[in-house]
Amino acid sequence: MDQAAETGRPRASLPLEASLTLSDESSSIAQARRFATAFLTTVGSDSETLVTPDTVQIVQLIVSELVTNARKYAPGPAVLHLRITDTVVQVELQDSNPVLPVPHAHDPQRVGQHGLEIVAALAGTVTTERLATGKRVVAEIALTATPS
Repeated sequence: MDQAAETGRPRASLPLEASLTLSDESSSIAQARRFATAFLTTVGSDSETLVTPDTVQIVQLIVSELVTNARKYAPGPAVLHLRITDTVVQVELQDSNPVLPVPHAHDPQRVGQHGLEIVAALAGTVTTERLATGKRVVAEIALTATPS
């Protein structure tokens, strides 16, 4: 028997997606975190997709790091796009700065500039792409992710 029929809830079709355009205001970081949390919480309650609390926390941190970097280095709006497939949450951020981020060598004395290191440590994969209008950074997090 179909599991959706057993639970009485309709099976949501995948992928599930949502986007948010962020202004260049500092409050957009908190706004992006709330947006990601609401999206993941809604998906977890409205479908058969299991989104663990650890995954929500990891996505919140990745969203914070990506949006912080966009606010710091890219003028103008940025677009946060979230997508859930069968096994991953994709966090995509597009901004107006065409310079691709590069990870720095490990240096415990360095203050700041650890954002990409944090994202790479938490995500299964991180890709960057230069666009005609700036860049796109995509981090993929397993739906059943646990902090390492």
